[in-house]
Amino acid sequence: MPLIYVLNGPNLNLLGKRQPAIYGHETLADVAALCTAACATGFETKLLQSNHEGELIDWVHEARDTAAGIVINPGALTHTSIALMDALNTFEPPVIEVHISQVHKREAFRHHSYVSLRADGVIAGLGTEGYAAAVRRICQLTRA
Repeated sequence: MPLIYVLNGPNLNLLGKRQPAIYGHETLADVAALCTAACATGFETKLLQSNHEGELIDWVHEARDTAAGIVINPGALTHTSIALMDALNTFEPPVIEVHISQVHKREAFRHHSYVSLRADGVIAGLGTEGYAAAVRRICQLTRA
């Protein structure tokens, strides 16, 4: 069955507790449920979170052999990690970048994304629903 990796970067383990006015009250468990529900028949998701850049890179490398696509919310690594971008550049299937908040309405440093240089799509400002939209899009792209 085709697998979609849903990768989450630093501080997303605190989703629902950290700055709920910006990120909402949903947790990563809620995101996992949204992604599972959004999967088309015949697809499954694997949700992972790490506060460590190298672990995220290792999961991207792992996904090269097993995944139909990657949904990634890199957190603050979005704006700093050339290494994560380089890892994503080794992954051929679709990559969709997700941000819960509308990053372009926030601090100027959040307006630049290294991950966007690789991403096939970027979703920002839809809250956790952005993850479901990204999963649906990867299912569409994979079936096409």
